[in-house]
Amino acid sequence: MANYARLKKALLALQTRLQPLHEGDSRQDPASQKRLLVESLFKDVDVDGDGHLSRSELAQHMLKEQGLEEDFLGCSPGDLLRFDDDNKDGLLTLHEFYTAFQVVQLSLAPEERVSVATVTVGLSTVLTCAVRGDLRPPIVWKRNGLALNFLDLEDINQDFGEDDSLYITKVTTIHMGNYTCHASGYEQLFQTHVLQVNVPPVIRVHPETQAQEPGVAASLRCHAEGIPMPRITWLKNGMDVSTQMSKQLSLLANGSELHIGSVRYEDTGAYTCIAKNEVGVDEDISSLFIEDSARKTRLSVGNMFYIFSDDGIIILHPVDCEIQRHLKPTEKIFMSYEEICPQREGGTTQPCQWASAVNVRHRYIYVAQPALSRVLVVDVQAQKVLQSIGVDPLPAKLSYDKSHDQVWVLSWGNVHKSQPSLQVITEASTGQGQHLIRTPFAGVDDFFIPPTNLIINHVRFGFIFNNSDPAVHKVDLETLMLLKTIRLQSHGCLPQAMAHTHLGGYFFIQCRQHSSSPAAPQLLLDSVTDAVVGPNGHVTGTPHTSPDGRFLVSVASSSPQLHVQEITLRGEIQTLYDLKVSQGVSDVAFQPSFTQGDQYYVYATLETEPDLLFLELSTGKTGMLKGLKEPPAPAGPARAWAGPRRIVRDSGLFGQYLLTPARESLFLINARQNAPRCEVAGVKGGTTVVWVGEV
Repeated sequence: MANYARLKKALLALQTRLQPLHEGDSRQDPASQKRLLVESLFKDVDVDGDGHLSRSELAQHMLKEQGLEEDFLGCSPGDLLRFDDDNKDGLLTLHEFYTAFQVVQLSLAPEERVSVATVTVGLSTVLTCAVRGDLRPPIVWKRNGLALNFLDLEDINQDFGEDDSLYITKVTTIHMGNYTCHASGYEQLFQTHVLQVNVPPVIRVHPETQAQEPGVAASLRCHAEGIPMPRITWLKNGMDVSTQMSKQLSLLANGSELHIGSVRYEDTGAYTCIAKNEVGVDEDISSLFIEDSARKTRLSVGNMFYIFSDDGIIILHPVDCEIQRHLKPTEKIFMSYEEICPQREGGTTQPCQWASAVNVRHRYIYVAQPALSRVLVVDVQAQKVLQSIGVDPLPAKLSYDKSHDQVWVLSWGNVHKSQPSLQVITEASTGQGQHLIRTPFAGVDDFFIPPTNLIINHVRFGFIFNNSDPAVHKVDLETLMLLKTIRLQSHGCLPQAMAHTHLGGYFFIQCRQHSSSPAAPQLLLDSVTDAVVGPNGHVTGTPHTSPDGRFLVSVASSSPQLHVQEITLRGEIQTLYDLKVSQGVSDVAFQPSFTQGDQYYVYATLETEPDLLFLELSTGKTGMLKGLKEPPAPAGPARAWAGPRRIVRDSGLFGQYLLTPARESLFLINARQNAPRCEVAGVKGGTTVVWVGEV
């Protein structure tokens, strides 16, 4: 058999000399060249042109090529009939000839080039490759250009049986996107599988209950998410409200808001919001009571902005534009009797210093005091500082991991950030009895924990990185163990910030800008494969994703560019538009639209100007809110932990207020009217702000 194989090789070598490839053919891949060569050999041997090779035709070919027989120990072209005449009819067809010379014959029906599969979240799916053919090599599956066959993925595996299908167990929205398959070595013939993921609706209503006096207006709101976008209907005491529409009763924003112009006693009732799409339904009740002022319910302690300023903690009620409570620097911490901001000896007052703050389930706020190396816990219900937790020197950044109820604390150690450490406060929402865990990670500059939303309510992994190391390190949030290091060297990227969308599972990495070179492009990381896909087009700056993961806004304080991209429900990233702004953007906040159920506005603060930029994401319509005052002074080197120079904070899913600080005051914006609401004077250094929703 070895001699027979050598004979076939020699026949092809002779044919190459006799029939050199034409220029067009020589540009083809080796597999196609080999097929053309075998076809030309078949034609030469088939003297009578009947499409079959007989024993005499093969013998004649041998005579033509004198001298072949002595080198192959008795093998001759006639042996092709002996070994490769599959149907034993004494004749060789072109198909049998192909098989003899191991020519792979592949095909893919034109209608099967693209296959769309739709699967509901949580179920499993099988993708089968439609590339067929004789001697077909094993199938290679790719996602975002990366072969999946040799990756050890817990939720994707390939069956190495007959059909080389791809199995995805427990599909989530990160799996949506394009998968391609081709036979190994034959990349030019490939099939694309578009995986679409459907998600049953998830809703929230607001408020859950409300009491109003007769004659005032009332709104009931319902926010729904799902794929495809759910349709919303309302029932009042079990009856469809769409049959009761009037001047008084109207539906706004694709049905996501039920508005009653002037309430009467008969409007009392249970209003059910129902959200439905092809794969499911969700519903919830918002109750409305119409009653006289004598029975007005007490004021909630929720729906407030907490501002951490030079002069202690200010609790601001946005509807009334009033300071509801002011915790002075000398006020005592409930459990330790220390002052909130201890004063210097000799009684000279000094401003409070705050870094980062996080909302923990609308029960507590954790806020870092860098100069005091501690984190304060504020009890929202009591509106008091409950306790202080001693942490490593200079705590600069806090982040709340809702999935595991823990607050991550990044401390710098010193102003030069030369001794950073990462600690974790467990059981954060219990308010007391928490533990402080020291993590094993050294040299951490920053970290990123993907946010949760209505659809994604559990997050397993976070990332830590160091601005001098071209890599991000994937961490298990539960065990605090390092899982893998994802290298970014080949893209020359030192990571500076990250964002995430669950649609298609992309991470966006902002790379540090080198002093001499232009702004570095963002990198795309695929969370299914933990591989770098490449640059995110020409987009630069800090990435910010909308709460539902559908929009990406990228800005930088040093660049007058604002990039807006949409992540489609097929997991594709599309550029909507690039805007030129008058100067760099300091911070952005997303605000759900009041006219369209599934859209967002963006509000952006400018680095040195008082104006607030307003942007309607779906249309690209922009505007400026004027009449605000100059932003706070930039933080000096002594307060290097300060975040953006001028923050802007939204008031949650159902809020309509935004807050941004000026040099010596705070400005509230009413997003529904798209206008400044009021100025709260006499507040300095209000650059750390947390919104607390309904408690």
